[in-house]
Amino acid sequence: MSIPGGSTMGEELFVLGAGLVAAAVFARVGRRIGLPTIPLFMLAGVVLGPHTPGLELVEHPDDLALLAKVGLILLLFHLGLELSFGELVAGGRRLLSVGAIYLALNMGTGILFGLALGWGTAEALVLAGAIGISSSAIASKLLTELRRLANPESRLILGIIVVEDVFLALYLAVLQPILGDADGVGEYLLQSGRAFAFLLGLAAVARWGSRLVGRLVDTRDDELLTVCFVGLAVGVAGLAEHLGVSDAIGAFMVGLVLAESRSRERIERLVLPLRDTFAAMFFFWFGLTIDPSDAASVALPVAVAVLLSLVVNVVAGLIAARIHGYGPEAAANVGLTILGRGEFSLVLASLAAAAGLDPRVTPFVALYVLVLAIVGPLLATRSASIVRRLPANRAQVPVRT
Repeated sequence: MSIPGGSTMGEELFVLGAGLVAAAVFARVGRRIGLPTIPLFMLAGVVLGPHTPGLELVEHPDDLALLAKVGLILLLFHLGLELSFGELVAGGRRLLSVGAIYLALNMGTGILFGLALGWGTAEALVLAGAIGISSSAIASKLLTELRRLANPESRLILGIIVVEDVFLALYLAVLQPILGDADGVGEYLLQSGRAFAFLLGLAAVARWGSRLVGRLVDTRDDELLTVCFVGLAVGVAGLAEHLGVSDAIGAFMVGLVLAESRSRERIERLVLPLRDTFAAMFFFWFGLTIDPSDAASVALPVAVAVLLSLVVNVVAGLIAARIHGYGPEAAANVGLTILGRGEFSLVLASLAAAAGLDPRVTPFVALYVLVLAIVGPLLATRSASIVRRLPANRAQVPVRT
């Protein structure tokens, strides 16, 4: 895109601002019908990107790649910041078992589906993560917007999200050498070992060195605190990338370290507007990279994957509810609230694209996320009426929403 009489820098600033405004407009329209922002930011990128006829706002998506990367870093940093090992331990073995069952069902379905498509082992592992791990952003936002935080099963939902977040870091550590095309078993073990050593090192800092790190960033001045934690998140993410470990792991672990500091609540408050702005740019940039014409080749696999996810999540919700002694309405709330897929699926798709995997992976994940990010919240909103329509529940009293 060019602006008459404008400098290159002026053009880039205009594109950046116009992209954010366009993403906000799409999201605002979607909010009126109860849709989450993530798929709408993506949709804005698709519509205004170089692969869609009409208004082409951004000709070269790579021009926004660095800002998108910062968005990814802040997104994972905030995810780690919200993680509480105390809550995980308080949930006990039942919570861990429910989280493990949920992951096993969904990840198992994802990897079997990926292998059935015949796209390759690396692609199957990416699909397993994209299909198997729910969106923390969508799930937590749904609980708040539907006013279900006080429901007993909401603690279970949040617990599953925490287990997923812990698993996320481990999964990225295993997957990174595969995406990096490790040459042989020895090279894979070396890269995996380096990733796990990096994880263990930062986990040790989170466990025993959080006070020291807390002193490093602790200041009464919000401006200086913001500079410190953003610098740490971006710097450690860059170091992780340099060591051959995913930058997402580095950002996540920094959040985990600072979650144990005295400044946690202030950091969480200060990072939110930064995370929301740059994460919107990440989702918008991801949409720019999608060619809608590629959707036709993956439409049938996506439809099958969506149906599989719906069935598996309902089954997982029933199992989780039974383990905790909840009824059918709670089971529906659990299964449908964590049905949405979003940020982590898109992170995996971007890693797969950078690794040069099958080009069908990116449009598959994009369309899959887009469909579930819309269908999931709509079904979760109507979970009570869905349960009422089940034959076994028609004679029962109205269920809690």
